[in-house]
Amino acid sequence: MITEKVKKQLTSIVGKANATFTAEDLICYAYDATNKSYRPEGVLFAGTASEVSEILKLANVEGFFVVPRGAGTGFTGGSLPVKGGIVLSLERMTKVLDIDRENLTATVEPGVIPWELGQALAPLGLFYPPDPTSYKFSTIGGNIAENAGGPSAVKYGVTRDYILSLEVVLPRGEIIRTGTKTMKGVVGYDLTRLLVGSEGTLGVVTEATLRLLPLPESKKTLLAVFPGLMAAAGTVADITGAGIIPATLEIMDPASVKCATEFTGSTLAEDSALLLIEVDGTAESVEKDSESIKKIAFDGGASEVRSAFEKKEVKDLWKTRRAMSAALFRLKPNKINEDVVVPRSRIADLIKGIREITDRSGLLIVSFGHAGDGNIHVNIMYDKNDANESEAAEKAVAEVFELTLGLGGTISGEHGVGTSKAKYIGMELSSETLCLMKGIKKVFDPQGILNPGKIFPSHEEEGYERAGVVR
Repeated sequence: MITEKVKKQLTSIVGKANATFTAEDLICYAYDATNKSYRPEGVLFAGTASEVSEILKLANVEGFFVVPRGAGTGFTGGSLPVKGGIVLSLERMTKVLDIDRENLTATVEPGVIPWELGQALAPLGLFYPPDPTSYKFSTIGGNIAENAGGPSAVKYGVTRDYILSLEVVLPRGEIIRTGTKTMKGVVGYDLTRLLVGSEGTLGVVTEATLRLLPLPESKKTLLAVFPGLMAAAGTVADITGAGIIPATLEIMDPASVKCATEFTGSTLAEDSALLLIEVDGTAESVEKDSESIKKIAFDGGASEVRSAFEKKEVKDLWKTRRAMSAALFRLKPNKINEDVVVPRSRIADLIKGIREITDRSGLLIVSFGHAGDGNIHVNIMYDKNDANESEAAEKAVAEVFELTLGLGGTISGEHGVGTSKAKYIGMELSSETLCLMKGIKKVFDPQGILNPGKIFPSHEEEGYERAGVVR
């Protein structure tokens, strides 16, 4: 319980306008995209690294928890205050501190929104490739915490591939800098990569230097229409197997297409599976790759391949794709969104296995996602007020994970572990590996004050093992 004395101390650190302990405000920071709710005891809006440092130092003295938060868009509960304490919001820290055209870098505060950074870079002929589906409202700090991916990861990689240097406040309040602003640097352990994807459990990012790329000369969007999902999935492996790496390669099953078209009013082929493909590069390479992809798609069973869209049509296509997650609530009131990844050559096997799980469970399971890098979003639709459906949904999650691991994949490609996947982590990681990770957490955060209850399962949740799904 945070005392009135501590509340006054916290308020003095960030200023009265940047601290709140009222019930109405606390509700706004009690949930994220999981739709689970844990009310904090207070919310602080830090504006500098020194403020973050003072808050964490006080937390160690007084023994309260601190939960870093970006925009609260996560799907695994990473920013939920599951054990109470203070939510530390970084949304005030929104400055683009520097754009270095000569060295292709940008230095930003954690509250910067990727889309807004892109707007600043485009006139300079530059771009920052990581593009999570939430790129218009998530924050770069949150993206770093979760090592976010996105549609362009197939060609350009994920967030960690574009983080050169970080300013980080450690759980005991020390402020450190990791990495370098140079393209190479191998002095000491790579703490930058350790911190990226650590889900706010090892430190609070207060500044990041990002690697930028020149905007490609040309880009073309293609939409391939298939009679079924298996044919579309098989074509993904055929495209990459031919040595073509598109900028994006998205797959959508008929159910997700139908929901999204109804949600956005678009005119996609509702009863078909789709591949949404973008190629970029020089004008010559784009034309060559586009023609090759068309041929591969038709050979794979496509009934139609559209291209040469107007700019508005391309915008509408991506609007529909990015609306899919929200649109699925038209099917059922609740969903479990899993972001599994398998080798691209095993996507068809994953789709087949999910279909079998669907038949066994009686649930509606909808699939779409970043097929180009094997990252499929498996959405298990159910009604949590129906006990039978809730039980079937939980069982289906474990079966999807076991299927994924059996195909040489991983149970999370971009959402992280947070709270929702913690009880399944032992299916993928050995006890020795988990012990090492817990030891690292202890070194960084000996008192366990920073973002507790994340990644590692509580005693009650332990039991899922890699050898099989057992309790």
